[in-house]
Amino acid sequence: MRRVVVTGLGLVTPLGADVETVWANLIASKSGAGPITRFDASDQKCQIACEVKPADHEYGFDPGKRVDHKIQRQVDPFIVYG
Repeated sequence: MRRVVVTGLGLVTPLGADVETVWANLIASKSGAGPITRFDASDQKCQIACEVKPADHEYGFDPGKRVDHKIQRQVDPFIVYG
């Protein structure tokens, strides 16, 4: 049997950007689904998605707390989420 050590947990989800917030929202049966805001989806059949919420949202993700502002401008959002 191999031993495994968990050194930390990191989450960036539509329900929050830290373990405590995500867990609280799961227990409260909140949904991360909502209208698409990242692009104009008015001509799409589906206009609902589970997007990572912006920093000004109640349980949004603030990339400034994790990645330098200069780096954020150079990479796509999925890199910042990772």
